[in-house]
Amino acid sequence: MIRINLLPVRAAKKKETAKQQLSILALSIMGLLLVFVVLYFTMLAKISSAKDDISRADDELKQLKAKIGQIDNIKKLKDDVQKKLDVLNRLRKDKTGPALRLAALSDAVPDKLWLTAYSESGEAVRLGGIAFSEELIATFMRNLEASEHYAGVELIVSEQVDIAGVKGKKFEFTCKLEPSKK
Repeated sequence: MIRINLLPVRAAKKKETAKQQLSILALSIMGLLLVFVVLYFTMLAKISSAKDDISRADDELKQLKAKIGQIDNIKKLKDDVQKKLDVLNRLRKDKTGPALRLAALSDAVPDKLWLTAYSESGEAVRLGGIAFSEELIATFMRNLEASEHYAGVELIVSEQVDIAGVKGKKFEFTCKLEPSKK
C-alpha cells in the first residue's frame, strides 16, 4: 500500500511546534524580566530601608553625643562642687583646729609655769616660758606629748634666770602638730 501525503501535515506541525517554542521562549523571557524587575524593586526597597536605618542611627548617635556632652558637663560640675566642699571642710577643720590646739595647750600647762612665746611654722611649733623647776617643765612636756594635738616634744634650752629676785627656769622647746582626726 502506497500512501500519498496530500496534506502538508509535517510542515504544519513544524510550524506549530516552532510557534509553540517561540511563544514559550517569549514567555520565559518575559517571566525572567518580571523576576528581575521584582528583584530590582525589592533591592531598592531594602536599600531605602537601610538608608532610613542609617539616618535614624545617625540621629540617635547625635542625640547620644549631646547627652554624653551633658553628662560630661554634669561630671565637671560635680567635680567642681566636690572641690568646693573639700575646701569648705578644710576651712571648717582649720577654723576649729587652732582653738582645739590652744585648749589642749592650756590644759597641759601646770600651775607655776608661764608661757611667754608660742609660734607655729607649718607643722612645727616653738614654745618658750618660765617655770619654778625642771620638774614642772618635764610635766608640761609629758602633758603635751600625751595630748592628741602635739607630738615629738624636744627640749632646746633650759637655763636658770633671776626674775625680780626669784630664781626660775627659762625654757624653750619644739614639737610637731598632729593632724586633726576629724
